[in-house]
Amino acid sequence: MTELKDIKGIGPRSLSLLNKLNIYTVEDLVTHYPFRYDVLERGDLTKTEDGGHIVIDGKIESVPILMRFKAGLNKMNFRLVTASGVVGVSIFNRAFLKSKLEVGTGISVIGKYDKKKNVITASEIKLETLSNKVKIEPVYHCTSGLTNKNLATYINMAILMCGKEIPDYIPSTYIKKYNFLNKKTALNIIHNPSTEEKLKEVKIRLKYEELFAFMLKINYLRMENKKHNQGLDRSIDRKKLDEFIANIPFKLTGDQTQAVEEIIKDLESKNRMNRLLQGDVGSGKTIVSFIAMIANYLSGYQSALMAPTEILAVQHYNNLKDLVKTSNINVELLTGSTPKKDKIRIYDSLKNGDIDIVIGTHALIQEEVEYKNLGLVITDEQHRFGVNQRANLQNKGLKPDILYMSATPIPRTYALTIYGDMDMSIIKERPKGRQPITTYIKSNDEIKDVLEMMYDELKQNHQVYVIAPLIEDSENSDLATVNKLKDQMTLAFGKKYKIDIIHGKMASGAKDLIMQEFVQGKIQILISTTVIEVGVDVANATTMVIFDANRFGLSTLHQLRGRVGRGSAKSQCILISSTDTKRLEIMKQTEDGFVISEEDFKLRGHGDLFGTKQSGDMEFKIANLRSDYKILLQAKKDSKEYLLSEDSNTDFIKKELIMSINNS
Repeated sequence: MTELKDIKGIGPRSLSLLNKLNIYTVEDLVTHYPFRYDVLERGDLTKTEDGGHIVIDGKIESVPILMRFKAGLNKMNFRLVTASGVVGVSIFNRAFLKSKLEVGTGISVIGKYDKKKNVITASEIKLETLSNKVKIEPVYHCTSGLTNKNLATYINMAILMCGKEIPDYIPSTYIKKYNFLNKKTALNIIHNPSTEEKLKEVKIRLKYEELFAFMLKINYLRMENKKHNQGLDRSIDRKKLDEFIANIPFKLTGDQTQAVEEIIKDLESKNRMNRLLQGDVGSGKTIVSFIAMIANYLSGYQSALMAPTEILAVQHYNNLKDLVKTSNINVELLTGSTPKKDKIRIYDSLKNGDIDIVIGTHALIQEEVEYKNLGLVITDEQHRFGVNQRANLQNKGLKPDILYMSATPIPRTYALTIYGDMDMSIIKERPKGRQPITTYIKSNDEIKDVLEMMYDELKQNHQVYVIAPLIEDSENSDLATVNKLKDQMTLAFGKKYKIDIIHGKMASGAKDLIMQEFVQGKIQILISTTVIEVGVDVANATTMVIFDANRFGLSTLHQLRGRVGRGSAKSQCILISSTDTKRLEIMKQTEDGFVISEEDFKLRGHGDLFGTKQSGDMEFKIANLRSDYKILLQAKKDSKEYLLSEDSNTDFIKKELIMSINNS
């Protein structure tokens, strides 16, 4: 496969900028799909507003004049005769076109019209008149230093150079069945659509491919799981388990009690448990997982709980240690930053069975880690791990029971499609003592009010989260950024309070250190992207401020709001937006994540199931589980059919996708 650096025009700087957009391979590049299209109709000078974009045909009336400036810049001017009048045209850095722009040549000009000067500043010149009445322009997510035009150029060059190398994950049977275009042609059209009809056609094809590949992985794993579904023989001392539950310093909610009973029943059955525990924000999933591990311990087996971040693993470890401090249960913590000496000790203790419960991060699945009798595997925030990471952990034992946990409420219909082979426990009730979170919607003109609300909480020694949609500035966006907000917050509060930032591009060690300081109260204002959407409990954090809230899905806003209200103090969430406020009203009306998730699916026009594009194997580049649900169902049916067919035994598609599971 051709490497990204080998694509003509992509140098070291461009490569670095593409990496910021999570583009590392040619396949990443050509599947960096436009997030919208601007449809530009054939223009008329008399009807185009000042500063408006225009696409217009005409014939060159004057010999182009080329002016050169310092630093290699140049500008070319000429007059164009159009059906609606003569207009001046200026275009920068296209000196190579001069010899082709002869008087009388028919061309199409695309650009911005200055009505007062009667001049079009062109962004593009086509050396022929366009055959269509409209031009459809793709618009991409960019980053500072990388323009939309740069991206389009790189993408089209990649398709030209190695379009045939891009794998097509649709088996030939289904390409014929649905009369799909080949992959290279589809990519050409989605990045250079000539008509809206053609664009719609290839979108369906590419969405089907993405969903087929996803469902093939899911169905393959289900089939593999069923081959090894025999459970462990175990007998749980229910009396001792009831004593443990009775000594928990709070009473379980009805939903928690129900979930515990379902899990215990699974553990005692002859089949392996394969259960998803869905809990709304702040509903108390973690204590249910602790009870499951105690039950597993009482039946003579080891447990492993894998958390997505070190800070969360430490929190789980400390909480469980506190609950079992009067018992003989040996609990250990294993993360990437565990000292080497301690790691060796933990490896030995896991292997000989001295450790009953281990809590950690992906360090739990390293090759060196061996378990004597692993009986229960729990993954917290399961969608944040790749498919293979979860499989690696469950394969550490002979046939351990599996419990997945997620704090992201999913409409049941969708959950049953994605997790169709799993049993499901749902926790909706909030633990007693938790106060409701008051949600406010403020416009950008009310920032002063927001700062005063923050100050009122800071004066009470409480802490504040501030969320931005972006990390750094982009020339195509005026959205709030983490860095910009830090400057503003420092100006407002820097003399009295410590302020810091955290975001996904930081090294994990640096993120954990800052988060730990926030937990310890050393940082009063933490500015972040959605990286803290799932994180630790900071009981002293009482205020969540989200800038450009209209840019987030309701489910994401709900997850972010759930970072506060963890203690007994009254908490608030402030959504800042001057647009789309009607949609945000649902956040004021309810704290029920399942209600919000249903609304999210009804209202959102884009995005994935979990609200952000940070969700491991649940991330889609073009498919949308809300609007493409019918395609998902068909892809699910076809992928099952394909896996059972003889073709799948030799077809490279299955091999490629199964191989990709190992890289997930």
